[in-house]
Amino acid sequence: MKTVDSINFFNKRAIVRVDFNVPLNDSFQITDSTRIKASIATLKKIINDGGSIVLMSHLGRPKEGPTNKYSLKHIISELSKELSVPVLFADNCINEDAFSKSSALKNGEVLLLENLRFYKEEEKGDEEFAAKLSKHGNIYVNDAFGSAHRAHASTEVIAKYFDVNSKCFGYLMASEIASIDKVINQTKTPFTAIVGGAKVSDKILIIEQLMSKANNILIGGGMAFTFVKAMGGKIGKSLCENDRLEIAKKLIEKAKIMQVNLCIPVDAIIADNFDNNANKKEADINNIADGWMGLDIGPKTSNLFSEIIKNSKTILWNGPMGVFEMSSFENGTKKTAFDIVAATKLGAYSLIGGGDSVAAINKYHLADQVSYVSTGGGALLEYIEQGTLPGVRAIQL
Repeated sequence: MKTVDSINFFNKRAIVRVDFNVPLNDSFQITDSTRIKASIATLKKIINDGGSIVLMSHLGRPKEGPTNKYSLKHIISELSKELSVPVLFADNCINEDAFSKSSALKNGEVLLLENLRFYKEEEKGDEEFAAKLSKHGNIYVNDAFGSAHRAHASTEVIAKYFDVNSKCFGYLMASEIASIDKVINQTKTPFTAIVGGAKVSDKILIIEQLMSKANNILIGGGMAFTFVKAMGGKIGKSLCENDRLEIAKKLIEKAKIMQVNLCIPVDAIIADNFDNNANKKEADINNIADGWMGLDIGPKTSNLFSEIIKNSKTILWNGPMGVFEMSSFENGTKKTAFDIVAATKLGAYSLIGGGDSVAAINKYHLADQVSYVSTGGGALLEYIEQGTLPGVRAIQL
């Protein structure tokens, strides 16, 4: 894998794709700078070599072109502080001023371009737009794993304008790829995948792909009720995708054929309303009364899952076990998180991926007690499903 370590950036200008899609509050202050911090090691390597940097990123989903709400100018202060160097800014990506600023960069200087998604050409993967972006540097570095599954101008197309010796991965991209490789291609068994979240439809491909890899697949979250109903259970008014019942049945049958332990919850914490203060009780997951809904896995399921997790050598977690944002329904997710930590301490390799799983690990302050926390939920899942990503393949070509 070709990383920034394989290049000396002295007197070179690197055009670096980063993922600075950070959350901002109403005052345009960053509320979570994790993604900025994740890029710093790569950027400091280039600066310490004696190179200069042109940064490009997207922020949010602007629909109608440039808007103050999604301007990357709001992150300059935080980025400058993290890098310990003043960051210059171009309020455009490809106009004369932007090119003038990038060409005038001295060694050790950093320029941030305005939001890539202010241009429709970015998401379309426009070749002319990519060619213009490429003129900002003589080395291309992709360190935006969270966007690597997008075949956009700045993540895939731009790479074709650099020869194989002038493009590479940043440290974050390299570590993300290495962590997935440990789970999928260097798997120590038993391998347990924990898959939660609201919808089966979002996770069909990942579950199918994991069938050939995992010994155990633990199902939690709202998606569990589609499986329960598919098997004839009564789920009250729990979340269910009725148009996915046949697919759920097929996944259950496929697991039997492939001798995978597809573990569906046996009990649930149910409530009479989707509210933290609703009436709640434990119930057999196959016999939930009308008017009640399942909002978390129950204690029997938690204990069942716990035994499997603690005996695992490789663990992948994607998706919560319940509505963990509400304190009344967080116990299943919380216990799963601490069980993964316990297994990690016993020598298991644990990979946490997907926004809600990462949010849960962070909520319980456990990020430093698992093996790896992925920055890209969609990219992680697609990498496991497809075996590569557009942004990864583009560097390797």
